[in-house]
Amino acid sequence: MEYQNLGRTGIKVSRICLGTAFRGQQEEKTCIDVINQAIDLGCNFIDTALYGEGRSETFVGKALKGKRDDIVICTKVIGSIGKSPNHTGLSRLNLTRAVEDSLRRLQTDHIDLYLLHAFDAQTPLEETLSTLNDMVRQGKVRYIGCSNFRAWKIMEALWISDVRNLEAFICIQNQYNLINRHELEPDLMPLCKELGLGIMTYSPLAIGLLSGRFRRGQKPPANTPWSKDKLQGLSPGKYNFEEAMTEQVDKIVQTLISIGERRNKTPAQVAIAWLLDHKNVTPILGADLPDHVDEIFGALDYKLDSDERAILDEVSHPKVTRKYA
Repeated sequence: MEYQNLGRTGIKVSRICLGTAFRGQQEEKTCIDVINQAIDLGCNFIDTALYGEGRSETFVGKALKGKRDDIVICTKVIGSIGKSPNHTGLSRLNLTRAVEDSLRRLQTDHIDLYLLHAFDAQTPLEETLSTLNDMVRQGKVRYIGCSNFRAWKIMEALWISDVRNLEAFICIQNQYNLINRHELEPDLMPLCKELGLGIMTYSPLAIGLLSGRFRRGQKPPANTPWSKDKLQGLSPGKYNFEEAMTEQVDKIVQTLISIGERRNKTPAQVAIAWLLDHKNVTPILGADLPDHVDEIFGALDYKLDSDERAILDEVSHPKVTRKYA
């Protein structure tokens, strides 16, 4: 396993971060086995959030008993469990409640990286950032960052932290894959390079579309997110297979298949290798079975050559604007 610094910090994280949403796996033992398998293969970076009403964080906490000091935990916040209007958003009230809940589920006294899961237009950034600053000073959080923020909002947050001497974001987390390059490349990548922010990316296989199992004009395999009306816990109608599997996407898939056949790699491993070819990008790879972990980490011993990178860059030139997460 290779490790690299996360942004401008001194934190060393594995090139692959394990995502633990476990949308396709409900069995606790299997989820814990997945986490342990990734750790055994050298992964020291685990991403979680309030997935499954806290189920994800709970599983991570149980899996890390006796291993906590070796692992960098990233979790995220935009709401907390409850039905009142104050259980949503990034207010001081809700953040204070949410971090305590996460610490309890994770069975730890601190969170290494605490990300704002989305922008909250109803709460002043000053209130949110000052609360995060207090959490760092209290030792409950080590570093902070944001997910799904626009570039100008990241800059506003960094400016507030600078002028008020508050803890500042050290990384971002956004979607990035061969289907969705337009969200990260034009503004966010240059911003992060200029300011030394780390980049974590989710949905590397576009909910399986880049796995090679899905092709245009064919019925999606049963028991997959694309064979249903919606993904668990997400908006109905957002994941329409016929709309998602465009001609361009199908060409990307065929390219992944062709390269994989020549290099004895799966299409998913080729898609992951394309992400790893970006030096400062840490892809978050989810897995629902230990075998999935083995496939994911099998991409680490494969590097695209210049021709393969050029072909993938060309066939995936940004044209698609739909987002899958």
